Amino acid sequence: MNDSPGWASPGSAPSDGQETGIPRPSEPVDAGSPAPQWSPSQPPPGQWSPPSTSGTGPGAPPPAPGWGGAPQGPGWGRPPMAAKPGVIPLRPLGIGEILDGAVSTMRAHWRTVLGVSLTVAVIAQIAIILIQRYLLPDPVSVDPNAVGTEALRQAADSMQSTLLSSAPATLISMIATLITTAVLTVVISRSVLGRGATLSDAWTEARPRLPQLLGLTLLLSLMSAAIMTIGLLPGLLLGSTAGALLAVFGFAAALVVVLWLMVRFTLAAPALMLERQSILTSMRRSAKLVRGAWWRTFGILALTYLLVIVVALVIGVPFAIIAMAVDSGGIGDLMSGDTAEFGWPFLIVSGIGEVIVSTLTYPFTAGVMALLYVDQRIRREALDLDLARAANVPGFDTPRS
Repeated sequence: MNDSPGWASPGSAPSDGQETGIPRPSEPVDAGSPAPQWSPSQPPPGQWSPPSTSGTGPGAPPPAPGWGGAPQGPGWGRPPMAAKPGVIPLRPLGIGEILDGAVSTMRAHWRTVLGVSLTVAVIAQIAIILIQRYLLPDPVSVDPNAVGTEALRQAADSMQSTLLSSAPATLISMIATLITTAVLTVVISRSVLGRGATLSDAWTEARPRLPQLLGLTLLLSLMSAAIMTIGLLPGLLLGSTAGALLAVFGFAAALVVVLWLMVRFTLAAPALMLERQSILTSMRRSAKLVRGAWWRTFGILALTYLLVIVVALVIGVPFAIIAMAVDSGGIGDLMSGDTAEFGWPFLIVSGIGEVIVSTLTYPFTAGVMALLYVDQRIRREALDLDLARAANVPGFDTPRS
């Protein structure tokens, strides 16, 4: 029974392809019923062959509905070619098809996709640059010759300073990510059906779901922060060498728990956007869809973020080199061993690189998440039938009973 919101469960066909009133060959015929009328001319023994699986002759089977009647080649049991009204075929997807579908969406709807990601990336990067320039405190200096308790204290102070300095940028990036995810999920859901979406249409449809998506993001972030605090706090409270070791082990254990939960709830955002459910219901939906496919989901996400890191390095490193080259003051501080204080040239050039990276990676990651959600629903809930009907694929125009 398919209990997914908004979709009816598929109907059932007669068992074994038998229709009502037609006895199976193994069943005896009743005495009162007429005997079956067999043709007097039968093929000679040993010369019967199975019907052809291709062509248009008398023995050829009718084309499968919705697949265009494409020949399937020799052999029995080969699945029919899936319909592809949009960026993906309507069947369970491979990893390469999910990644290719995300890129195909960027190519097919590049005006809308890049318009959303570029606008959000520029606004977010301007805010991050202004915060870094005017609001953040100077980084804490660390004495490389410190040992023992003093070294641990300086390391803790440096970690605290780093966390405080990165918190505003992380928060802004999180907000930028959820806005692009909300809008681009709408674009991707339509591209699966072979339909386009203007920026205005996508924003109008996504805007009512932004508060719930923000709440989901904050809830997952608070869960991760709470788990990491529980893992680190006992070791930090001890404040000795044994406490440092305990903090390391606690951090590793907490990281494993956070990773498991984040993969488990990775489909909550697409479920919230496309099924229009509450935050907790979307998290339960994600947990249900990922159940039994955690390692596959983790592998796809790991490959996705690996590609994102590669793109970030290929684009970001040259811009970082150029930024340091045009800011002579920061280079001088680095050469003298002092804490580097980069000025406006460094922030502007490196910010341009970050904008380019974000413009390309935001839609890619959002596309992978949305298509991974669609793939899991196809595998578990036969969503491909509903998608084919929504895309007006021939042979799927009758609603499921």
